[in-house]
Amino acid sequence: MPRGIDRRRFLKHGASTLLAATVWPAAISAAAPEVDPAREWRVFHGNSAAWHYSPLDRINRDNVNQLQVAWTYHTGDGRRKPATTIECNPLVVNGVMYVTTAQLKLCALEAATGKLLWRFDPFAGMPQDKPRGVNRGATYWEDGDDRRIFFVANAHLMAFDARTGKLIQKFGSGGSVNLKLGLERASSWLTYDVTSPGIIYKDLIILGSLCGEGPMPAAPGHVRAFDVRTGEMAWIFHNPPQQGEFGNDTWPDESWRTTGGANDWGGMTLDEKRGWVFVSTGSCAFDFYGGQRLGADLFANCLIALDASTGKRIWHHQVVHHDLWDRDLPCPATLVTLNLDGRQVDAAIQPTKFGQLFIFDRETGKPLFPIEERPVPPSNVPGEQAWPTQQQVLKPPPYARQEFTEDDITNISPEAHAYILETFRKSLHGMWRPPSLEGTVVFPGFDGGSNWGSGSFDPDTNRFYINSHDEPWIMTLIPAPKGSGYPYAHTGYNHFLDQEGYAAIKPPWGQLTAFDLNRGEILWQKVLGEFKELTARGIPPTGTQNIGGSICTAGGLVFVGSTQDEMFRAFDKNDGKVLWEAKLPAGGYATPCTYEAGGKQYVAIAAGGGGKPRTRSGDAFVAFALPG
Repeated sequence: MPRGIDRRRFLKHGASTLLAATVWPAAISAAAPEVDPAREWRVFHGNSAAWHYSPLDRINRDNVNQLQVAWTYHTGDGRRKPATTIECNPLVVNGVMYVTTAQLKLCALEAATGKLLWRFDPFAGMPQDKPRGVNRGATYWEDGDDRRIFFVANAHLMAFDARTGKLIQKFGSGGSVNLKLGLERASSWLTYDVTSPGIIYKDLIILGSLCGEGPMPAAPGHVRAFDVRTGEMAWIFHNPPQQGEFGNDTWPDESWRTTGGANDWGGMTLDEKRGWVFVSTGSCAFDFYGGQRLGADLFANCLIALDASTGKRIWHHQVVHHDLWDRDLPCPATLVTLNLDGRQVDAAIQPTKFGQLFIFDRETGKPLFPIEERPVPPSNVPGEQAWPTQQQVLKPPPYARQEFTEDDITNISPEAHAYILETFRKSLHGMWRPPSLEGTVVFPGFDGGSNWGSGSFDPDTNRFYINSHDEPWIMTLIPAPKGSGYPYAHTGYNHFLDQEGYAAIKPPWGQLTAFDLNRGEILWQKVLGEFKELTARGIPPTGTQNIGGSICTAGGLVFVGSTQDEMFRAFDKNDGKVLWEAKLPAGGYATPCTYEAGGKQYVAIAAGGGGKPRTRSGDAFVAFALPG
């Protein structure tokens, strides 16, 4: 429920109470010309299979160095304190770009110019200095002349006329559905929202959720489908599974009744031919202690294939058992067709926070390359029972380092090395070493490996490009206050940094990796990002933490922002050479898009800064094009 709005009034009258406070600029002309969908960006991640790919090639290897700013749209709602960010992957449909802003407004822009067409503010009339969370974009649906944009803010799914930005009154209650209703345990005080856009299957919009991560109680991570015309719920997939459902036996002592999380927060993909939706779930709450949820914890940390019409489970694969490290599956699986020894195989590619790439047969869920269960260390925390084994992908090789030993401690200066060594020797460490009361080094860290930005797929070559970073963190459990209802809390999400604020491990700290998926091999890996102050000291470019995804094009290019140096870059997708780069107004912590408007190709990215990389906040969407 948006703060400042009377709940009873909202439920009675729907989102029209918000509409009254909104000023609507000129609506989109109903006569806007139709555009080839393949030349636009109509779906989050580019298409329903999450390819992040465009067949456009007007911008290519030969001319990308001429790219220049075509237009910039400032949302006007970026804030330094508290810091905001923009994680939106813009949609472009029929010449109109749909974006979400730093303070979670929904805007329609003219894609060729950046001119504002209309804007909706779900927080109209409320203070602007309050954090609103994050949102990665909107969802588009059409049936003839019925064209809708779906957007979620504060756990309300809203449906808009895509041309005018007006709420569709017949959807839900006055254009809005309260997503906290129908979740059994999701009372008003539990964290619950939707940060990644839903995916469309026929006349359904399918949604995951953002839930709390503990140690406080958390909402369950159920997946639901809603009718795009009426807002009525069509089906629900329970996570955790309830009594009598498959997987419920992995929750001893009926812990499924009280455990939350295991939610899909990074988005989903759709196999349109099979009518299957692929769901990638995160860890259970509490993320770092599982004594109250002993067992394997299905369907946490799973890739799940569901029947998109009914929500029925078809297959699943759990990549982390009884997660104690916040190793969510942070992004959708990419759905591709591979050539394996002359055999065409439909596959699902699942990146991870820990830098291992899982590749499954899409029909059966069986791994297409070897995976091995290996013994891992036990927990020394009273009441905890860590799972005895975890999985190691044997092929393809990891794209982020898997171990952090004394030999890996930073070497950017003797002072930094000594500073880190002292703390390292006091802490527990190892890839699958559970959190502890002494403090455990968690590597790869809580933000990756890779994160929600996911990777880009080139269907012409079956290559996959993904950005990632290597940053260790330290997790220290502490006894919870008496009467809190849970045994342990923690000291915070603590980056393991040297005295200057750089990562505790030897560089590189950020990289872009190209995979040959047919062979399960790495083709190349390049440093991504730079700290110019370190380069000036004679240290080769180190790479930086990076948040956001890449896209690739038929023009032979991979575009990616995401780095703390606030640069936007184009790489040659064959060899990883940087062909172009431009400084953004703030960090581009989002996945870009590319599209054609008026016979011209554009590449656009949100420059919202802030966020997990902790740089200055911004409020811009920037589109680049060739001159003329």
